[in-house]
Amino acid sequence: MNLTAVKSIYMFEMARFFRTIMQSLVSPVLSTSLYFVVFGAAIGSRIDQVEGVGYGAFIVPGLIMLSVMTQATTNASFGIYFPKFIGTIYELLSAPVNFLEITAGYVGAAATKAMFIGLIILGTAHLFVDLDIAHPIAMLAFLTLTCISFSLLGFIIGIWAGNFEQLQLIPLLIITPLVFLGGSFYSITMLPPVWQTITLFNPVVYLISGFRWSFFGAADVSIGVSLAAIALFTAICLTAIWWIFRTGWRIRQ
Repeated sequence: MNLTAVKSIYMFEMARFFRTIMQSLVSPVLSTSLYFVVFGAAIGSRIDQVEGVGYGAFIVPGLIMLSVMTQATTNASFGIYFPKFIGTIYELLSAPVNFLEITAGYVGAAATKAMFIGLIILGTAHLFVDLDIAHPIAMLAFLTLTCISFSLLGFIIGIWAGNFEQLQLIPLLIITPLVFLGGSFYSITMLPPVWQTITLFNPVVYLISGFRWSFFGAADVSIGVSLAAIALFTAICLTAIWWIFRTGWRIRQ
């Protein structure tokens, strides 16, 4: 593997992140803080506990997942779309790098940004609620896997998108609603039986459930199922990226 190429792409993307620090970091942290105020203070005052956990603390994993998934997808999609938009993608395609090295550079940078934001939000949460992490290593593992998998999805979206509007289409109309309906702010056991069954078809449920287990030791679905779901999602994204580069589908448009 051409590690120099991977490092160059990675460092370029990270430099862009720090050049736009207000938009890239401060904005999602402030937005999440507002969620804590609205849901944690206003609604939390009316809900004592959920599954033995104070409501303010209960929503922390869901808020982190909400920010991490959207930021990973957005950063990765913009990272690969912008070279297509300005025409520098041809320089990248003519360089002695393969699809794994290109993917590693862009996805690695997007995943790093998302993880950085997730950890900052976790630190911010301590300002609002008392929070203990039952399984810190598992928490970091779930966070890392989520950042990587959704960065891979964002990379695919960036290749597929034909304009800036399409870049926001899937994050806003699909990912965000799935996160909100995936148990971010409630346990799916609180739903009627029919809606519990329907909710299980939402893939985000398994990610949030596994991540919440790492905090409180309780989950809506089995941890093994959560790990299998995120592994399957990552494998599908990698296969799709391999097919895209092999066929050249929309990569030069």
